[in-house]
Amino acid sequence: MTSTSEASAGLSWEELVTTALLGTDRRTPPGAVPGREAPVALLDAAAVETVRRRAGIRPVRAAARPQPAAPDRRPPLPPAATRRLTTLLADRPGTGGGRRGTAPDLMELLPQWLALANAHGYAAPPEALPALLDAARGRTDLRPAVLAFAGARALWLARLNTDWRFALRAAPGGGASLPGPDEPEGVRRLWREGLFAERVALLTAIRAGDAAAARELLSSTWPTERAEDRLMFLDTLRTGLAAADEPFLEAALTDRSRNVRATAAELLSALPDSALARRMAKRATACVAVDHMGGTSSGTGAPAIVVEAPHECDPGMERDGVLPKAPAGRGERSWWLGQLVEAAPLGAWSGRFGGRTPEEIVALPVADDWQSELHGAWCRAAVRQRDPGWSRALLGAPSTPEAGGPGAASLAERAKLLATLEGGKRAEWVAGFIATHGLSEAFQLLGVCAVPWAPPLGRAVVDALDIARDAGSYPWSFSGVMGLAERCLDPGEAVRLQPLTATPEDAEDAAPGAGGYWAEAFQRLATTLRLRATMRAELEPPGA
Repeated sequence: MTSTSEASAGLSWEELVTTALLGTDRRTPPGAVPGREAPVALLDAAAVETVRRRAGIRPVRAAARPQPAAPDRRPPLPPAATRRLTTLLADRPGTGGGRRGTAPDLMELLPQWLALANAHGYAAPPEALPALLDAARGRTDLRPAVLAFAGARALWLARLNTDWRFALRAAPGGGASLPGPDEPEGVRRLWREGLFAERVALLTAIRAGDAAAARELLSSTWPTERAEDRLMFLDTLRTGLAAADEPFLEAALTDRSRNVRATAAELLSALPDSALARRMAKRATACVAVDHMGGTSSGTGAPAIVVEAPHECDPGMERDGVLPKAPAGRGERSWWLGQLVEAAPLGAWSGRFGGRTPEEIVALPVADDWQSELHGAWCRAAVRQRDPGWSRALLGAPSTPEAGGPGAASLAERAKLLATLEGGKRAEWVAGFIATHGLSEAFQLLGVCAVPWAPPLGRAVVDALDIARDAGSYPWSFSGVMGLAERCLDPGEAVRLQPLTATPEDAEDAAPGAGGYWAEAFQRLATTLRLRATMRAELEPPGA
C-alpha cells in the first residue's frame, strides 16, 4: 500500500489550502489513500508538507547586532516636562470639523515646547523618540526642532526604520560623521570622493569655522564641478559673507552657467564696498537725479526725482548679473533700471541727492510715472542689504492709508521690510498699523514679529479683537489671528483677557449667538496662555 508521505509527494501547499477551504466533501484531498477518512488524509498530507517546507530553509549566518547608540550627555528633562511632552505627542488634531471648544490645541503648542527645551539644552527621553520622529514625519515644520532635541539617537533609529529616513536626509551629509579641522587628509578624501550631500555638509561645516579654508577647498575643484553643484556650493558663501570672498565671486561672474553668474552677482551686491557694487552704483545713479525745477510733470518748481532708464543692456551689465530679457508684460528699460537700482549700495543715494536722508529721498516726487519702479527697486535693495534705515523710510508711517506705503506695493513687501528692523521697532510699527487699520490686513505682518509679542503689540491685538467682538460679527473671520495669538501672545496677557471670557448680551445688530462664540474663543485663548506659562515653568532647570 502506498504510504501517506509517498501519496502526498509533489503536492503544493496551495492545493492543500484550497482543498481545506472548499471542504473534503466537495473535493477529494489530493493523494488520499483508499479506505481512510478524507479529513485525516488531508491533515496527514498537510503535516508532511509542513515538515518538507521547514526542512527546505537553509540556515543563514545571524546578522550582526547594531552598535549601541552613543550616549546623550545633555541633561535630562525634568519629570513634569517629560509628562507634558507625552501629553503633547499623544494629542491628535480633530478630524470632525466644527467648533474647537475652549480646550487648547496641544499639537500647536508642541513647536513652542520644543523651542524652549532646545534653548535649555535638554536631552530627549529615549522612550519618547519614536513618537517624536512620527510627529516630525507628519509635519515638516517640526523637523528641525525635533532633530535638534532628539540628537544623534534620532539618526541611529532612522537607520533602522525606513519611515524615519527623512531624519538622515535632513542631517548634514546624510547623518554621516564629518572629519574635523585636525583631519586634513580626511577632509581632502571626503571632498574628492564623498557624495554630494556629504560634500555640501563638509563645506558648510568648514565655512562656519574657517572661511578661508572653505574657499581654498572649493577653489581646488571648482573648474571640474557640474554647474548645478557649483551653484549649491556657491550658496554656502552666504554664511559669513565678507570682503575676502570678493576675488572668488568676481571670478565666478565669468562662469559658463547663467545661474552661477547671477548668484555671484547677487552676493557681490550685498558687499557694499565690492567692485561690482561700485559699478552698479555708478550705473544706477547715472539714471536717477534730482531736478530742482520740479521735473517734467509737476510744474510746481519743487525738487523732484527724474529717471532716464538705460537704453540697452550692454555686455558689462550682463556680466554683472543684469538679465537682458524682460518678463512678459514688462518693459525692457524699466526691467534693466530695476535691476541696477536693486544691486546698487543704498549708501550711494545720499550723496547723489545732496546729503538727503532716506526719509527725505523717499518723500521726493518722482516724475513721469517712475515712482513705482524706483521705490520697488529700493525696497528689494533694502531687504537684500538688510538696511533698517531705508526699510523704515520705505515702510512709512503705520497710519498711512495706502496699503503699500511710500515704497511697498503690497503687504508682502511690507512684511519683508519689517523683517530687517530690530524686534522692538518691528512690534511697535505693527502695533501702530493694527491701531489704525484693525486686524483684517495684519496677519502677514504679525507673522514676522518676534515671539512672544512685545507688550505694545500684544495690547494692540487684544484691543483689536475686543473691537471686532463689539462689532457683532462672528470670531471665525479672525481665526488666523486667534491662532497666532495663542502661540505668540505673552502669557502675562491672560489677566487682561479675563473680562472678555464672559458671555455678553448680543446687540440688536449682532449676528445670532456671536457673543457666546467670542466668549468661547477668548476662554480658549486665556487657557492656552496659562498652559504656556505652566510649560515654561516645567522646563526651568531645577534650582533655577
